[in-house]
Amino acid sequence: MTTLSKGSLFDPELVTDLIDKVKGKSSLAVLSQQKPIPFNGQKEFVFTMDSEIDIVAENGKKSHGGLSLTPIKMVPIKVEYGARISDEFIYASEEEQINIIKSFNDGYAKKLARGLDLMAFHGINPRTGAPATIIATNNFDSKVTQTVEFSTTDPDANIEAAVSIIQGVEGSVTGMAADPAFSSALAAMRTGGDTNIRLFPELAWGANPGSINGLKTDINSTVSGGGSKDVAILGDFANMFQWGFAKEIPLEVIKYGDPDGSGQDLKNYNQVYLRSETFLGWGILDESNFARIVKPASGGGE
Repeated sequence: MTTLSKGSLFDPELVTDLIDKVKGKSSLAVLSQQKPIPFNGQKEFVFTMDSEIDIVAENGKKSHGGLSLTPIKMVPIKVEYGARISDEFIYASEEEQINIIKSFNDGYAKKLARGLDLMAFHGINPRTGAPATIIATNNFDSKVTQTVEFSTTDPDANIEAAVSIIQGVEGSVTGMAADPAFSSALAAMRTGGDTNIRLFPELAWGANPGSINGLKTDINSTVSGGGSKDVAILGDFANMFQWGFAKEIPLEVIKYGDPDGSGQDLKNYNQVYLRSETFLGWGILDESNFARIVKPASGGGE
């Protein structure tokens, strides 16, 4: 087999396609910046200027304004996905092999997109749903302590309250990630009275319009994934959250053994195993620029 061997890489076109697909299926990727991250990580520096600008008279004295500098380290973590397929892949024409790899690439993009959200929103291992030690507190549920209690009867007021919290610390709101339950509550709101029209008609029938009242929005079940109480997360995703891939993405074709621990030898079952690994990193640069709308302790809304 000459087309693909163990340890080879996705070609640049497939890597670009993979990243583009992730950008379309992850709420965090939709709302925030993506940039390449080196394997050994990188630091982003958040500058806080403590004072306002100062007027200086001619020949006047200049005073110190003050500056705080906080480094945020983004270290990529390795994630992987593998699947068994028929060993006919080995004997297929080059064109058919490429089609199979493209299909694998499509599926892998969906899993990466969902995984990015579950890890960065909730700090869990996407496969097990359990908290991931390697992620520790580098997630919204751990870092973002500004919360608003979800009301099923007036979710619009929840958004206003969350925006007010963020703006109260001079933050900005550039986007919102919302669970379908929160979107449904918004879609159900009506004016009442004789007209009784929908307040948010763009959300009817489970639509995901991309923005609500001019605010960039993505609706995704990952917001409440892993048993989280979150129903929406608002904040400055454009400037205060970053994520990225290490650019080289390996793809292995494994012909022998039991690489997934299933107890079934590949050769014995006429199978090969496709496995891809990706180094994926992210960082919340300033958690005060975000707020979470959460289910009340009882588990429901008002």
